[in-house]
Amino acid sequence: MEELISRAEALIEALPYMQRFSGQYFVVKYGGQAMVSSEMIATVVADIVLLQHVGIKPVLVHGGGKEIDELMGKLGKEPRFVNGLRVTDDETMEIAEMVLQGKVNRRIVALVNRCGARAVGLSGSDAGLFKALRKPPFAGPDGESVDLGRVGEIKELDTALVKTLCESGYIPVVSSIGADPAWESLNINADHAAGELAGALQAAKLIILTDVEGVCRQTEGDGLISQIKEKEIRALIEAGQINGGMIPKVEACLRALKKGVSRTHIIDGRRKHALILETFTDTGIGTMVTL
Repeated sequence: MEELISRAEALIEALPYMQRFSGQYFVVKYGGQAMVSSEMIATVVADIVLLQHVGIKPVLVHGGGKEIDELMGKLGKEPRFVNGLRVTDDETMEIAEMVLQGKVNRRIVALVNRCGARAVGLSGSDAGLFKALRKPPFAGPDGESVDLGRVGEIKELDTALVKTLCESGYIPVVSSIGADPAWESLNINADHAAGELAGALQAAKLIILTDVEGVCRQTEGDGLISQIKEKEIRALIEAGQINGGMIPKVEACLRALKKGVSRTHIIDGRRKHALILETFTDTGIGTMVTL
């Protein structure tokens, strides 16, 4: 009986959050090491379907860096990253499209459908969702000029298709491929894509699922930062304590906040039902990023 009462109390705790977020957009970014097992992916998908059933309009943006690296390795190519962004030549772009659109997107869509919801797979190049330009060369960590190749920066979004799908009861599953003005494919960092899309939709939340607890100080004893502001983020990047793939994640959160998103979070996607814990509990988990 005590266990049943505990479950009932959990539902009561969740009720005000269900009421608050009903009818609002949530953009969830999912990728990286948090996608390594079928069990992890199935748990995240079940959470997203639950969000929809309580009236939230979830949009899932996914990466697939690990799968891209694996295929590149099989083809004899060595992945290269600068500031967490993949250097993308023409061959790498072709590999990314095959993996993201042909494998990862289809797998997630199938899992959502098996959970009883209706998912539609998209890429950012569909219907001009992510209109992008090549990222210009910039100074790398050692001061050298870095050209990332076919890596894009989103300059404009057309969210009409995403909104139509959500209003019609579908869950959009979006891969992070964009298109330039000539409709040539560009590789968009999935964190940046999710942040821009959350801003364009005026989402109530941007939630980035990753393979760590959240943003952590790398000095002994400090551990997880439950809430962090832009000023401290800049300082930790300068000190090298926020580095690699965490840089685009915090950048995405800051961009989304500046475009009107209410809350942004970086949480551990390996934790079972992480989305539910963040959305429907008083304490939440991970790191909340604020301005």
